[in-house]
Amino acid sequence: MYLLGGFILLVLALWGFERLYLRGQGVETYPPPTDPEAVQRFIRPGGPGPEFQQLVKTVRELTLRISIGRSHQNLQAARSAFDTISDGHEFKSEFFPTDAGGIPAEWVIAPGADRNRRVLYIHGGGFVVGSPKSHRTITSKFAEITGCAVLAIDYRLMPEHHYSDCIADCRTAYHWILHNGPDGPGELRQLFIGGDSAGGNLGLSLIAWIRDNGLRPPEAVVALSPLTDITFSGASLKDNLDTDIMLKPFMKILTRLPQFVKSWYVYSTYRVRPCSPVVSPLLGDLSALPPTLVQVSEAEMLLDDARRYVYKACAAGSPVKLQTWPDMVHIWQIFDPQIPQAVEAWVEIDKFLKGRASA
Repeated sequence: MYLLGGFILLVLALWGFERLYLRGQGVETYPPPTDPEAVQRFIRPGGPGPEFQQLVKTVRELTLRISIGRSHQNLQAARSAFDTISDGHEFKSEFFPTDAGGIPAEWVIAPGADRNRRVLYIHGGGFVVGSPKSHRTITSKFAEITGCAVLAIDYRLMPEHHYSDCIADCRTAYHWILHNGPDGPGELRQLFIGGDSAGGNLGLSLIAWIRDNGLRPPEAVVALSPLTDITFSGASLKDNLDTDIMLKPFMKILTRLPQFVKSWYVYSTYRVRPCSPVVSPLLGDLSALPPTLVQVSEAEMLLDDARRYVYKACAAGSPVKLQTWPDMVHIWQIFDPQIPQAVEAWVEIDKFLKGRASA
């Protein structure tokens, strides 16, 4: 009887700890913004087009290579596979390794770049894979359309390091880029932040920290399919499982776990509370943020992460904008110019950033 009572008390304690401390109060439902410009959909007549079918084949092959590496506990093989995403592209920009306050990084410089205007770019890859090399298609495009010097940081990855190390590296790099350009210490006239997926998570976490610490804010932020909720409560995680060919191989097991188990998994893996705004920007204060553009596919698992973040930020009065495309793969912008939807997305990013540059 005593053993049974002790067991029941232990179960109740674990349940209470998960429900109140790890999961928190959850996410309030916010309506779509009343401003019609805050949410835009881009639909191509006739569907995604023939170029998309070739892209699907390419993505399936890539995810298979990454999955094989990870399943054999060979992270280096998975990381090497991921780093080939930008292989075969011809770049107008040049790439120069640098040290951003102790963080390995590279400058991405397009012809005619103004080195006193800068972009801090934070790559995606689930906090486990990815590097400045894997994302050169994106960083080079940022350099071309903005005329800025782009700093792509090589932050520490999990599982060798903790999520807090990823955050610390982004904060260090931000402090550094405020005072340093490709030629060393120099004036900063304009600053943007960009990030995709896990990098979008780190970027959105970063701008809240910048605001809370009274640092110079960026003029604008671009988040591509950002992960905003590491309690993993978004409905699209399950609803879009079968249509997200890039994330499904890595996240399908997670979607089958009960919320109680997911919370403990995140706590043990990330070493932070899932409901902490540091790791789940959606759950934090989203007021007084810089102008932010969020792009996401309506077919991907992180749709609700993006949509709920924008709705909540708009309700808090922040100038945040959502753009969606149907059918696209996760981070389709990296496949510019192979598919027209990637070209369209970059046209919108260009317009958004030019609007902030002249504001």
